[in-house]
Amino acid sequence: MKHLVIFDLDGTLLNTISDLGAATNHALRMGGYPVHAPASYPMFVGNGIRRLIERALPEDVRTPEVIAETLVSFREYYDAHLCDSTEPYPGIAELLDELQAKGIGVAVASNKYQAAVERLIDRFFPAIEWRAVEGQKEGIPVKPDPSIVFEILSKSPTRKSKVLYVGDSAVDIETARRACVDSCGVTWGFRSRRELAEAHADNIVSSPEEIMTIVRRSGLELDV
Repeated sequence: MKHLVIFDLDGTLLNTISDLGAATNHALRMGGYPVHAPASYPMFVGNGIRRLIERALPEDVRTPEVIAETLVSFREYYDAHLCDSTEPYPGIAELLDELQAKGIGVAVASNKYQAAVERLIDRFFPAIEWRAVEGQKEGIPVKPDPSIVFEILSKSPTRKSKVLYVGDSAVDIETARRACVDSCGVTWGFRSRRELAEAHADNIVSSPEEIMTIVRRSGLELDV
């Protein structure tokens, strides 16, 4: 039996892409750099905010100093607007409620900076008793490094064979692989089914309801 489901945040639990794109374009304008169409941003995200800014900047100005300055502008804007267009994907709230009702632990593992992760989780999922809510922290490598998964397991000790990791990108599938836990890719997020398949996801689903099916099939339900 498995007892813990770890979720990626952006593109898995929440559709954050409009607010991420708006904040990045604001930061680019502040620096006098070209902005990007909203459709470009799903391929820019996934490796943390610093990598997002680096990808969005023109190649010839991607110095540490410019990236740092642009990050400041990004965070100032995003901290004030992170909930403007963001919302949970359909069925996510119901899935989390069902997992919690059945006594299955849930946690978040995100490459977004910690303060923003906590605000979004508190805003959109206030009734969920998370085992851990982990975002990017200074000095801790971002996914696909598995450190964030190990941090969650230190707070909610669970055998790896009893953990399911759910995410929308190859970064998430690689994170699960490196952590030696089962993976589930979701197709409603920022990346394609093909990317998930090529990353060798253990499972690929197109709706939150299918995650619950995997939970049942895997014997995740606890006797409560």
